[in-house]
Amino acid sequence: MSRESHKIFVCTSCRHNGSDFRPGFELIAKLREALTCALPVAGNDFEVSGIACMAGCSRPCTVAYRANEKATYLFGDIDPETDIDDLVAFARQYRVLANGWCNSADRPGKLRRSALARIPAAMSVTEADTATVS
Repeated sequence: MSRESHKIFVCTSCRHNGSDFRPGFELIAKLREALTCALPVAGNDFEVSGIACMAGCSRPCTVAYRANEKATYLFGDIDPETDIDDLVAFARQYRVLANGWCNSADRPGKLRRSALARIPAAMSVTEADTATVS
């Protein structure tokens, strides 16, 4: 498990189709509260913040999980009314995954089918690594 802070980003630009309602603000508040209730299992290890856009506009609301040396996940179609438990369960899971990597079947509930992207962790290249490539 990485000792670095884990981050959850919630899109604050996403709107429900045909509406001005932006569910991201409600989702941030509910997710922060739920993570606080999940202490010590998840709460203190996660910073939840809004971000203007993550280009998931066709699948609002989007949420991303990120930590140093771990894969990053972007999920879409997240509903602040029904998906909080799945988001907290994934936070618990993500926190203990050494490299953040998991299969869709291993993710909780709706997150099994709502991933928009899984981005591998950045690799650190050392001199020894470059010598073996040459």
